[in-house]
Amino acid sequence: MKKTKNDNLNENTKETSKDVIDETCRESIAMDEKEKLNEKKQENFEKGDSDGSSLDSDQKSADTDMENGGEDENTKYMRLMADFQNYKKRVEKQRSETFAFANEKIMLKLLDVLDNFERGLEADHENESFKEGMEMILKQLKDVLLDNGLMEIEAENMEFDPNIHNAVLMEDTDFVESGKVSGVLQKGYSLNGKVIRPAMVKVAK
Repeated sequence: MKKTKNDNLNENTKETSKDVIDETCRESIAMDEKEKLNEKKQENFEKGDSDGSSLDSDQKSADTDMENGGEDENTKYMRLMADFQNYKKRVEKQRSETFAFANEKIMLKLLDVLDNFERGLEADHENESFKEGMEMILKQLKDVLLDNGLMEIEAENMEFDPNIHNAVLMEDTDFVESGKVSGVLQKGYSLNGKVIRPAMVKVAK
C-alpha cells in the first residue's frame, strides 16, 4: 500500500521524537558527569595531585558511564514503546470481543423474530397478496442478517454432528440412513463461523 504524506509525516515525527529524547538524555548525563569531574578536579588540586593521573582515570570512567547510560536510556525507551504497543493490542482485542458479544446477543433475539415469521408464513393465508408481502419482508430480514455474518446450519439429511446439531429424538425410518438427521425441529445458526444456536433435530436409528 502506498504511503500517504501523513503516514510519512507520522513516521518522521516518531523518529524525530526518539532522537530528541535520546539526545536530551545523553546531554543530561554528560552534564552530570562533567559536574562530578569538575568536583573531582577541585579535590585533586586541593590534595596536590600534580601529575593528573587521577584526572585521566576519572575522565575515562566518566566517558564509559556516559556511553552505558545512553544505552540504558535507549533500552528503557524501546521497552516503553513495546509496552505501549502491547497495551494498544490488548485494548483493541477487548473492544472486538465486546462488540462480538453484543452483536451475538442481538442476533439471538432476532432469531426468535425470524422463527415466528417463518411459522406465520407456514400457516394458511386466504389473502395471497398479504402472504407475498410477508415473504418479501422475511427475505429482506434474512438478507440483512446474512450480510452481518449469520448463516443457517445445514441439518436435513446430513450426518449428525454434535458440534452443530442437538439431537432431541431418535426415530426409526426407512427414508434416511442411520446416524443422519431425519428431521429439523428448530433451525440452527452460526455467526461469523461460531455456532450461536445448534439445530434441534431428529436422528435416524
